[in-house]
Amino acid sequence: MTADLSAGPDIAPGRLSPQALAEAFDDAHPPLDRRQALIEASRCYFCYDAPCIEACPTGIDIPAFIKSIATGNTRGAATTILDANIMGGMCARVCPVEELCEEACVRNTAEEKPVTIGALQRFATDDLFDRGLQPYERAAPTGKTVAVVGGGPAGLACAHRLALLGHAVTVFEARDKLGGLNEYGIAAYKVPHHFARREVDFILSLGGITVQTGRALGRDITLAQLRCDFDAVFLGMGHTGVRALQAEGEDMDGVMNAVDYIARLRQAEDKGTLPVGRRVVVIGGGNTAIDIATQIKRLGAEDVTLVYRRGEEHMSATWKEVDWTQTNGVKVKLWAQPRRLIGWTGADGTTAVKEVAFEYTQLDETGRLMGTGDTFTLFADQVFKAIGQTFIPSALDVAEPLEMTGDRIAVDADRRTSLADVFAGGDCVPGTDLTVAAVEDGKVAAHAIDRMLKG
Repeated sequence: MTADLSAGPDIAPGRLSPQALAEAFDDAHPPLDRRQALIEASRCYFCYDAPCIEACPTGIDIPAFIKSIATGNTRGAATTILDANIMGGMCARVCPVEELCEEACVRNTAEEKPVTIGALQRFATDDLFDRGLQPYERAAPTGKTVAVVGGGPAGLACAHRLALLGHAVTVFEARDKLGGLNEYGIAAYKVPHHFARREVDFILSLGGITVQTGRALGRDITLAQLRCDFDAVFLGMGHTGVRALQAEGEDMDGVMNAVDYIARLRQAEDKGTLPVGRRVVVIGGGNTAIDIATQIKRLGAEDVTLVYRRGEEHMSATWKEVDWTQTNGVKVKLWAQPRRLIGWTGADGTTAVKEVAFEYTQLDETGRLMGTGDTFTLFADQVFKAIGQTFIPSALDVAEPLEMTGDRIAVDADRRTSLADVFAGGDCVPGTDLTVAAVEDGKVAAHAIDRMLKG
């Protein structure tokens, strides 16, 4: 298949009306009302040795909070959730519950569906936020100070728990807003109406947390400086780099990192100003690939194809997310990897993507991925790279190196690094790249820091 090189890429803003965009990016999964929540809560068996608790990375006492909802004690339910996971409101929206608590639910059988734990968790936490309640009060000041680098889920969870325990915390964030991926990286239809900002405000309203935005480690501050100025340091910078395709032509116009476009989309006051291709190719098989493919389709792209180099069972995105993408009209093509991006050269000499050449793949006898030699091409006005993010440790001090595990910071069970007063968590340490896992890292590290500061 050969592209028509006589015409340039078809990329334009405003493919949909403002009303259509508002509907496309409204809450994709509306919350339960009180009657629905009571009915759903009544389905819980309130298991004594509940497998759903074991499946939750933050260990929320799920039967307890559901029982509180069933008895009309919504505030008690919310407090039970937030005691274990201070970002329980966000996690209720973005957690892969179909592979965690709901998958473990004893009602999850061939004959029954599991209790909708995520929806009930959202019902309880939203009610608390809607009533403007702050259930926490700081302990007496300890006189100890802690620096938290990164204002994402790990950093905010650590900062909140430390402040609750009476320590003075300063959060250093490279961007101009706190929230990390919750603010910049999650599909807009999952967390509309500025919920991420609302949750950050709730966390900061506890007190004891000072915020410095626009301050990046390695550029504006150093680890050595922080260790000198504070009693302890927590590193929660998250991912700092994006993997390249390593395919010819990936630097031409029209080829972009999915995370950058999603961040731009999340911050756009008018989504109709975003450039949208008529034909779009997304390369990747994780949550970011799912989010960009679905959102670009909802922005008005006519033809969107997600291409992944392995089978669906190998995708890091959950089956529910894959189904959701296809429900939104995205085509999914498996067992293919990009080999070359073919461009169109304009009158001004700039080259923009026009086609992507793929090679079919398969597994060899040892289970390693290999190309088959057979190829095909897809027309594309836009190509989004979503093959994974990485942590780039260049911001860390060379004079005081941290031990690494691969390309991430090595930590022990307390999230302590090889430096005794430096802890880390979230996407910059080994583990699962989930909001709920990052929150648990921050919480665990906060208690370890508290024990260290109190001797």
